[in-house]
Parts: sequence; structure tokens; C-alpha cells
Amino acid sequence: MTKRNYAGIPDKYARIDEAKVVLIPVPYDGTSSWGKGADKGPEAFLHASENMELYDIETRSEVYKKGVYLAPPVTENTSPEKMVEAVHKTVKNYIQQDKFVTIFGGEHSISIGTIRAFNESFEDLTVVQIDAHADLRPEYEGSKCNHACAVHEASQTTNLIQVGIRSMDVSEKEYMDENQTYFAHDLENYEDWMDDAIGQMTPNVFITIDLDAFDPSIMPSTGTPEPGGLLWFETMEFLKLMFKKKNVVGFDIVELCPNENEKSSDFLAAKLYYKMLSYKFKYENRKNDDDDEE
Repeated sequence: MTKRNYAGIPDKYARIDEAKVVLIPVPYDGTSSWGKGADKGPEAFLHASENMELYDIETRSEVYKKGVYLAPPVTENTSPEKMVEAVHKTVKNYIQQDKFVTIFGGEHSISIGTIRAFNESFEDLTVVQIDAHADLRPEYEGSKCNHACAVHEASQTTNLIQVGIRSMDVSEKEYMDENQTYFAHDLENYEDWMDDAIGQMTPNVFITIDLDAFDPSIMPSTGTPEPGGLLWFETMEFLKLMFKKKNVVGFDIVELCPNENEKSSDFLAAKLYYKMLSYKFKYENRKNDDDDEE
């Protein structure tokens, strides 16, 4: 059987020994409580990526030439806890190989394992959560590894910054730092929110993106869509700032629930992933060059 390469790239850019980037699919959907189907997200994302143009106009780059290794998927699904352990172990293994590690879910509970691995590997870590939901419950439906608990551990062990939040339970207020929470309803009239958020970040940053952060008008295929979300270009501006100003050490993207009759969401996810890689390697050696404009 021929090995599948990310985005159909040539083998010479897809080998683990040469690739600077590792992409780990985690097709897990064990705790979602509304729309099911996040376990099919990685396949839909990979299929869309195979049909995507690989020249990024904005950065004038073909970032796949840095090398992207498509790792075997993490398929542990006997329990949320064992899944988190498997993700943690797999992610940490590739970090220790000095790779830029990226993860595509699956539902948001996978991020418990990814964040834990990055937090153990990089000093003074900031986690930037771009999401519609706070996901701060310490436990939900009998598990600490539920999607509703995705960043609770991060809130206790890292510098957590939350962006785009517009849905939460009152109990989550106990664990939320509202000074580092950028609620969706405030952003339209908050001109300097991106600079303020950047100013709260430590040098090392991990980004976790739940696709329901985007407005359902451009991202309908997700498990729990919420009105009033982020749009494409403002999100790209924020991501670009982070990659430019900080050392982004890795990221994950979660909660694509593909719909056979709606392919634009799959392509948004594919484009988002590729844009983030493009920004990473454009600014890799120019973190402090504030004069470098597009």
C-alpha cells in the first residue's frame, strides 16, 4: 500500500528524517455532547488539503518544501483518559525529535494531551485558545478528559489566553481569568485587542483552535456552532501577529465535523493549517523585526 503524504506532496518532502513539521491526526469523537462526527474531521481535512493550491500568495512561499511528515493517526478510543495519554505520549515523542509538531482532531478533548506534552517540553508556556466555548470545567459527565474540560488543566498550569469566547457555564467563571479572556461580543469595538493579547503572552506560545471559533456563516461544519464568531481575515491578522512576535512552538486544530453536502468548511480547515505553517516559517528567523511588513 502506498504511503499517503500530506497534501499529496512529493516523497522527498514527506519523510520523517527530512521534514521540519510533523502532522498527527487524532480521529477521536468519544465525548462530544451535540453534533457527532469530529472523528471524521482528519480525513476530510486531509482530502481537502490534497485539492488545495500549495503556493501561498500572501507569504510568497511554498511552505510544504520545509517538509511535512504525516504521522500515523492516534486511534486509541477505549476511554477519554487513555486517548489523552496516547496523544500526550505521541506528541512528546515528536517534540523530542526536534520537530514542529501539529495536531488535527478530533474533538477538543485531544488538546488536554497535546497541551500537557508542550507544557512539559517548553518553559513558561502560554496557551492561546481560539474558541467559541470556555471549556474550563474541571470535570464533565464523569471525566476530566471531556471536551468541555479541554483547557481546564491549561488554566492551572500555563498562561492561558482565551479568544472568541461566547458560550460558557456559570461554574466556569471560577477558573476564568477575565483579564485574559477576549469575549467575542467585545472584539468589534475593541480596537487594540490583538496587541493587548500579544502583550500578555510569554515568549513560547502554543495555539489551540476549535473551529467553532469561526462564525458559522463561514464554518458551519462543526459540532457546536455558535453565532457571532470570528471571520477569516481578522483571525489571520491575529495569527500572523503571534507568529511574528512570539515563538509559536506548535498548534492543534479541532472540531471539524464534515458534512457531505458542505465542503467549504473542510477547505477552510485545510487553508487554516497551511496558512499557519506559512506564517511560522516566514517569521521563524525574524521574531523581533517589527518593521517587516507584508
